[in-house]
Amino acid sequence: MEISRISEPCSACDVVTVPTRQGLEAVDILRRGAGEAVGPVLHDDGCDTLGFLVPPGTAAAWDVPGSTCTGTDGRGLDLNPEPPVEGSDWLLPPGEADPATDPVVLRAALGEAARLIEAADNCR
Repeated sequence: MEISRISEPCSACDVVTVPTRQGLEAVDILRRGAGEAVGPVLHDDGCDTLGFLVPPGTAAAWDVPGSTCTGTDGRGLDLNPEPPVEGSDWLLPPGEADPATDPVVLRAALGEAARLIEAADNCR
């Protein structure tokens, strides 16, 4: 996922990128959670990925298998209503979501999503 400029409120967010299937499961898990907030999420059609905006500095300690976390070094993503990357679109647009997703909560949701996907795939 290409990183460009970012505007307020998360002027230096890092981006956690995951496969679309796992990301969609994680969004559902986060939305069903008791008060768990999810920040803007970008769907990149060309790469078949979702990008979760997380607080700056998350990339330094991110170690979730099957995902990557890109540090933006203050560059971030453009949080305008228009998607910042050609071929992408906001799944959860800025203004309709919290400023960023808590990385601890996202890590748990991605783990649960991976287990659900594995269980579903093994039922065939």
